[in-house]
Amino acid sequence: MPRAAALAALLASVTACGGPGTWSRGGMPEGVTKEADIIQNLWNGAWIAALAVGVVVWGLILWACAFHRKRKNSPDALPPQVRYNLPIEILYTTIPIIMVAVFFFFTARDENAIVKVAGTPDVKVQVEGFQWSWRFTSEYNGKTVRVSGTPEQKPVLVLPIEKKVRFDLVSPDVVHSFWVPAFLFKRDVIPGAKNVFDINTLNRPGEFAGRCAELCGVDHSRMLFTVKLVPQAEYDQYVNSQAGSAQ
Repeated sequence: MPRAAALAALLASVTACGGPGTWSRGGMPEGVTKEADIIQNLWNGAWIAALAVGVVVWGLILWACAFHRKRKNSPDALPPQVRYNLPIEILYTTIPIIMVAVFFFFTARDENAIVKVAGTPDVKVQVEGFQWSWRFTSEYNGKTVRVSGTPEQKPVLVLPIEKKVRFDLVSPDVVHSFWVPAFLFKRDVIPGAKNVFDINTLNRPGEFAGRCAELCGVDHSRMLFTVKLVPQAEYDQYVNSQAGSAQ
């Protein structure tokens, strides 16, 4: 099989593993938060812009190859040379500047919306990343639930859907990274510093994998956890049954 065909088959098979809708999401997992929708739109827009620029560049390359290639009857002749053409120089200087400015605007706008911390959350979660697992301390309606894991037994963070959740990230040892792929977002957990972010809406129940995304040592690959999103009534029952205990 030709190399190009093999590569195309590989890309098709890998993308197919993502399930329905993967193509429309550009290979990203399906998000479960309001912020994930913002990230997905930015990702899609970046791909559209990149492909548009690529089409223009490829078109210019093919045009140059087709109309300015070496001629058989005059192999040593050079194509017409364009020098000191002020309009062309202004064009290829201003267009990239405008493109970068547009990319920067949308990226900065969406980043500010994603990392904005404001108002009072319904649930507060202190996330402690340590070698080699996670400890989650949730506060809700004056009650506290603490869940701590080990490399052998990953912890489960239970959260209610349709509520605002604030994550406060801390580490006692080295740099880790709190990553839930379904959030389409991750943030470093840094010793001596507090990183905080809000999730405004967890929009559907289910269990979602989480992991450390920063190479932090020997058992980095075992720093796994699960985020379980449940309806409000089930979360109330969970908090009432686990409040004040350390799992």
